[in-house]
Amino acid sequence: MGSICFLISLFLVLGFSRPPCVDGNAELGALLQLKASLDPEGKYLGSWTEDGDPCGGTFEGVACNDKSKVANVSLQGKGLSGRVSPAVAQLRCLSGLYLHYNNLSGEIPKEIGALTELTDLYLNVNSLSGGIPREIGNMTSLQVLQLCCNQLNGSIPTQMGSLTRLSVLALQYNRITGQIPASLGNLGMFKRLDLGFNKFFGTVPEKLAGIPSLEVLDIRNNSLTGVVSPAFKRLNEGFESANNPGLCGVGFLTLRACTSFDMDRVNVDGLPLGPILNGTASTAPPKANPESVDTNTHCNPNCTKSTKLPRAAVIAGVISLIITLTGGIFLALVRNRRKKQKIGNTSDPSDGQLSTDQAKEYYRRSPSPLVSLEYSNAWDPLADGRNGLGFSFSQEYLKGYWFNMEDVESATQYFSEVNLLGKSKFSSVYKGVLRDGSLVAVKSINVTSCKSEEAEFVKGLHLLFSLNHENLVKLKGFCCSRGRGECFLIYDYAPNGSLSRYLDVLDGKNQVLDWSKRVSILNGIAKGIGYLHSSGENKPAMIHQNISLEKVLIDQQFKPLISDSGLPKLLADDIVFSTLKTSAAMGYLAPEYITTGRFTEKSDVYAFGVIVLQVISGNLQLNTLMKLAAESCRYEEFVDTELEGRFSESEAAALGKLGLVCTHELPDQRPTMQTVTEELSNLENNAIDCSRY
Repeated sequence: MGSICFLISLFLVLGFSRPPCVDGNAELGALLQLKASLDPEGKYLGSWTEDGDPCGGTFEGVACNDKSKVANVSLQGKGLSGRVSPAVAQLRCLSGLYLHYNNLSGEIPKEIGALTELTDLYLNVNSLSGGIPREIGNMTSLQVLQLCCNQLNGSIPTQMGSLTRLSVLALQYNRITGQIPASLGNLGMFKRLDLGFNKFFGTVPEKLAGIPSLEVLDIRNNSLTGVVSPAFKRLNEGFESANNPGLCGVGFLTLRACTSFDMDRVNVDGLPLGPILNGTASTAPPKANPESVDTNTHCNPNCTKSTKLPRAAVIAGVISLIITLTGGIFLALVRNRRKKQKIGNTSDPSDGQLSTDQAKEYYRRSPSPLVSLEYSNAWDPLADGRNGLGFSFSQEYLKGYWFNMEDVESATQYFSEVNLLGKSKFSSVYKGVLRDGSLVAVKSINVTSCKSEEAEFVKGLHLLFSLNHENLVKLKGFCCSRGRGECFLIYDYAPNGSLSRYLDVLDGKNQVLDWSKRVSILNGIAKGIGYLHSSGENKPAMIHQNISLEKVLIDQQFKPLISDSGLPKLLADDIVFSTLKTSAAMGYLAPEYITTGRFTEKSDVYAFGVIVLQVISGNLQLNTLMKLAAESCRYEEFVDTELEGRFSESEAAALGKLGLVCTHELPDQRPTMQTVTEELSNLENNAIDCSRY
């Protein structure tokens, strides 16, 4: 039996280029080991239990593939303070590991190199130390490697030159030293290389400039030396090289101009200068490179020592003196500049390492390494006709509203539970703060909940951005992440929450809306719906379909803002249908929908009528007696008792009648929103008698 097992194992090893995924029990064991290491005090990963199912949806931050194998671990911003366990290597089907924005310490385990299916590795903004394991070079599927803002040291392993699919390598704000490996120039899919704020020395490999897809090379604040190839000028602002006193170049704004000595040194020696030590650029050459050594020395073994040697010694001394003086002058200039300005909006510690808070602030402000990745390959909602969709409108309009994944993550503090405002079956909403300080609400929608036709999805986006009214929540932007499989809609934030918070007040935590605010809010809601129903130059007439108290948000001035306008244009039909169940249960769904299955403007009017009655009564659950009281103008039986009699009787009676006529069983008997808006405007200006209805 043992021999059979051995042969089967040998067959699997020989038959497959990558190790097979481990079974479910082994994955559960690996996750429990990972939990014990990441969260040693058991504060955050309580949902990871021995009797649980990692693929059953109960393990927080764990997602599985269609074969019930762990494919994604997303624990960013969870407050984890442990270490990364070598057990993570047992999750062989893992494609995404997101542990950034925590306080993890210790070294990156070398065993992580066994994750050959991993495409995204995010360990940035932690307190990791030690070197970068050379075993990472085995992770041939890796596309994004984020290690910035840690305390890593050592040098970049040359093995990383074999990561041919790597698009982003972010190592900034560490203590990494050594030369930049020329082997990185072999990575033909590189888009971004961030090496700034470390201790690199030597030259900038010209081979990097030959990567056609490279967009950003950040080498700021290192000890690099030598002449920068003019080929890097094609990167324009994407080439960032400030605060490397030993670097020079022609036509670069952040580099000093090269002297004849710089050029002669490159032409004669072809060797990189060493790190600047005590203000002096070291002239000691690196270890001999077999490719650069001249084996033809033309020496005659019988000859005596050349008489040119003393002269060479003198020249070497002069060169050393010049380099010393030049290095000292440049260091003095750099120190003077640093006194006058802060670099990267942070302080400049002597060891080049940011404090945790500074690193996190830097990470929030730095450009996203994903900015050019989110719209590539698989799901591409801005294909611009590349897939034969043939859109008939300009994509430039939508490009003005793009946010990148960095903006979304930093705004929400990496989707922190603290910022979670609400959650449904198809979306989650987070409070966020953009870099300019403005408050936003970020709605996360899974790709599977969106329209499958990209053309229809983009048309829906175009419609949403065309909506502009003071009583609609404004859509500021969007971000679609192929890697996360989500689309994010970024809205203006309404600080006072939904209108439902101010009705049925039993615990006294929320204020009771006074009568004038209620009338003003109803007027604003009507104007917003009326705007949706009207057509204009930039928008067609449209129906909301899902108006409710929860969809009406209240801003700082208690102005109502209707949310989710046009959202059904983005969502798959089954998702839209599922949202109607809640609407029907709360009484907002017009009765004719049951027989026709269609929404009309009168469907929205019906939902508005329900809201009118709810706002007057302060009751979320309407009943027949309440409606009868409103019909008979017995306002004392249907007006919110929390008002304690402080309301206008004639206005209350008129609003009761309006609510009833808007909720008439027959849609033809309901008024249009234009009529409703006119009546409410009259109500605010002149009291309407109940007899008008």
